[in-house]
Amino acid sequence: MRLKYLLAVTALMSTLGGTAYAQQNTTLDLVEPIAEYKIYVSEKLQQLVTDTKAFTDAIKAGNVDKAKSLFAPTRMSYEAIEPIAELFSDLDAAIDSRADDYENGEKNPEFPGFHRLEYGLWEKNSTDGLAPIADKLLADVTLLHQRITDMALPPEKVVGGAAALMEEVAATKISGEEDRYSHTDLWDFKGNFDGSEKIFILVRPLIEKNDPAFVKKVADNFNTVGTTLAKYKSGDGYQSYDKLTDDDRKVLASAVNTLAEDLATLRGKLGLN
Repeated sequence: MRLKYLLAVTALMSTLGGTAYAQQNTTLDLVEPIAEYKIYVSEKLQQLVTDTKAFTDAIKAGNVDKAKSLFAPTRMSYEAIEPIAELFSDLDAAIDSRADDYENGEKNPEFPGFHRLEYGLWEKNSTDGLAPIADKLLADVTLLHQRITDMALPPEKVVGGAAALMEEVAATKISGEEDRYSHTDLWDFKGNFDGSEKIFILVRPLIEKNDPAFVKKVADNFNTVGTTLAKYKSGDGYQSYDKLTDDDRKVLASAVNTLAEDLATLRGKLGLN
């Protein structure tokens, strides 16, 4: 762990050294939290590769029930680091695009990734024809891990990611459109929540000394969203999202929106706008 931290610090300092950021005390203060975040991302990516292999192995073995049980927990690692994954738009599209992004939707043979597999498992209740798509998903996830491991994370992208994760939930995911076949949306929400909270926790000390009231407000908002999500826990996972009422979704959306609005100011508070 110590070696990972030193390597992350070295990479970030190298990136900052040739930019205007190096003259900003605030950004130099970010070196340690960004290095810690790089370790978090690396661990999530390793977990993603491991879980994706188990998920795709189940598909290739024709085990529909096992594949279904692994789908949602596998995706959580991806959802937690989504703003960083989106730096590689080609891989993000290959891994996480939806049927709406393709002409003729699910019928388009170019429709790839998690959601194509989700469609086959839930709508067709079958693994027929999914093996090549599963192999491609595992290859893409592995490549994403390699690419991110070799890069220094931009501070503005990391800090901005806290809001981006919550904004995505509020803007598109709250409707249930993403996991439309499996209705495992609450797992995705939890992954987004965890990733956003991790960023906030890492930069919190830099803001708290100047604006403790803001930090308390955001921490309270995280608690509200976390408590709301916890209401829908079921065993080791979450209830099917289609079981939530319109009122349930409105309460969740309100809490997420409030949190996202405050998190959107983090970059400005840290001089990264």
